[in-house]
Amino acid sequence: MPEGDTVWLASRRLHDALAGDVLLRTDFRVPRLATTDLSGRAVVESVSRGKHLLTRVDGGLTLHTHLRMDGAWRVFKAGQPWRGGPAFQIRVVLATARAEAVGYRLPVVELVRTADEDTVVGHLGPDLLGADWSAPSAVERLSRDPSRPVGDALLDQRLLAGIGNVYMNELCFLGGVSPYAPVSAVPGLPSVVDEAHRLLHLGIETGRQVTTGDPRPGRQHWVYRRARRPCWKCGTPIRTGPIGTAPRDRVAFWCPRCQPETG
Repeated sequence: MPEGDTVWLASRRLHDALAGDVLLRTDFRVPRLATTDLSGRAVVESVSRGKHLLTRVDGGLTLHTHLRMDGAWRVFKAGQPWRGGPAFQIRVVLATARAEAVGYRLPVVELVRTADEDTVVGHLGPDLLGADWSAPSAVERLSRDPSRPVGDALLDQRLLAGIGNVYMNELCFLGGVSPYAPVSAVPGLPSVVDEAHRLLHLGIETGRQVTTGDPRPGRQHWVYRRARRPCWKCGTPIRTGPIGTAPRDRVAFWCPRCQPETG
């Protein structure tokens, strides 16, 4: 599942391509919105909220989309050939005189009143990349269940919004704690939260998710997707396993020597 910085950058591309222009054509290829036509309405803005995308148009309407594992928005100049997958994977088309935004494999596509956006994103915790960001609030929310594995808690968008598998695993390594350790065992939870804020902002500034400081291929991450490879710090083989009770994509990677479960 994309991290919050990936979604933020997607919202910025949509905003830069569409905001201020009138929609000449829209095509919703989902049953619920099959007859919907937003042509004639101007695009107000496109923003992200955690991992959710909100594209607001005149008349007080918001297109809410979510990428989850495989979804993607592609932006093309008007008339340019589309590339992003076969046509049957297209879920939304938003076209103006200068650009065409095409949503591929989007698992969530819905239209809500802008005034009612809380019905789709109101459950989210403070957004690491949003104006509502509050580190103390995030720490307080994470601490509500001290027995919960910290890796699972960091992935819970109700506690703080924007962390996915990449940053969860890297944050646990940088914090020196196993992703399976209870939140109560994390010696510096505020520091972990501050590091999450720093890493996601670095991601939108650079367009890359580098946690080691080394952007070379294969060197960007400490533990993520490095199962059985030696830890960059101590040489111990990195371990991997499932975490949490949600989707199978929730996978933990950790160094058993650098990340003790007792913190």
